[in-house]
Amino acid sequence: MINFAAFGNDLYTGKRSIDFVGRHRRWYALSGLFILLAALGLTLHGLNLSLEFRGGSEFRVSGVSTSSDYEARAKAAVNTVSSAGAAEVTRVGSGTVRVQTEKLDDAQSEQVRTALASAFKTDARNISASFVGPSWGASVSQQALKALAVFLALVSLVMAIYFRTWKMAVAGLVALLHDLFITVGVYALAGFEVSPATMIGFLTILGYSLYDTVVVFDKVRENTTEALGNGRMSYAQAANLAVNQTLVRSINTTIVALLPIGSILAIGFLFLGPGTLLDLALALFVGIAVGAYSSIFIATPLLVHLRSKELPVVDLAKKAQRYQARHGGVVSSSDAAPVPHGEADEDAQVDDALPAPVGRDEVGVAPRAAGGVRETHKYAQTGPRNQPRRPPKSRR
Repeated sequence: MINFAAFGNDLYTGKRSIDFVGRHRRWYALSGLFILLAALGLTLHGLNLSLEFRGGSEFRVSGVSTSSDYEARAKAAVNTVSSAGAAEVTRVGSGTVRVQTEKLDDAQSEQVRTALASAFKTDARNISASFVGPSWGASVSQQALKALAVFLALVSLVMAIYFRTWKMAVAGLVALLHDLFITVGVYALAGFEVSPATMIGFLTILGYSLYDTVVVFDKVRENTTEALGNGRMSYAQAANLAVNQTLVRSINTTIVALLPIGSILAIGFLFLGPGTLLDLALALFVGIAVGAYSSIFIATPLLVHLRSKELPVVDLAKKAQRYQARHGGVVSSSDAAPVPHGEADEDAQVDDALPAPVGRDEVGVAPRAAGGVRETHKYAQTGPRNQPRRPPKSRR
């Protein structure tokens, strides 16, 4: 059985390592495939916009006791009115049927109500009729796009100031747009309905994806700053170590977030039916899963790729290569103590050149052993050193 605690500790210390940065071409190819499928879904199928975006009439039949063949009965009733067009029938909750049609006038709406009452054997007063114009959905879309533009601008500014490099801001924004486009593509491919609640969900997943990416980037900055100081790891190795160190945290956070959302989805599909809660939960579930993928596999490899040509990063790679050639590989994070910048090579050369100290038994200091480690003093082998005993201050 796998000990996940030990596995996570090995990833954090560097004893084990998954090469996320070195395999960046695989992750780019996989994301490219996802983006291609999303683009095909948007081009061939398009988004299934709800009534609030396209406009039309909606009828709700409440108190339906028998749910068998409700869709066929509702469509047959709507077809009695020639101008109603194709009807979309869904079940809401346990005893309500929702019927959406094209825009109807008052006389046509009354005909549809009468036909639905006859089809479901209920009173016409149990059927509500409403009309939603497309201007409301267009207004929501415009406000959402404005909010998205302001959000991206502020995020870029804050990340550039906090991390002191615009390239981290670019990598974070690319991950955000990656998550948003794939999530919208999933909706297009699966035919999920896009409602105003879905738009809210799309904006919410941007915040979650950004949070996860910033946590990883903060660890990347910490590791790379240390690597620039001691010269023991290259920028790519330090960044890859940061992703490994935050991997368990990212997985745990994603699972903890997806479990309650998955429960809401199950309850919504089985008992509640279409509605605001289901639309919001579906967008969050898809977006959080995609956001966890991008923060691990896309954001950090892209950051390393953007900074790979910088002169300090190139010099660090050469210095780390020389150090690792002398010491037989990459050091772990627990061994990489910071030293002043530019002194790592000199310190290693001085340590190799120093001879072992000569034994000085006449002054009570034990000589070094064969491996260069000083032997334990004879007074410290059996207990504490011989210290003169002091008389107690009190006679009691």
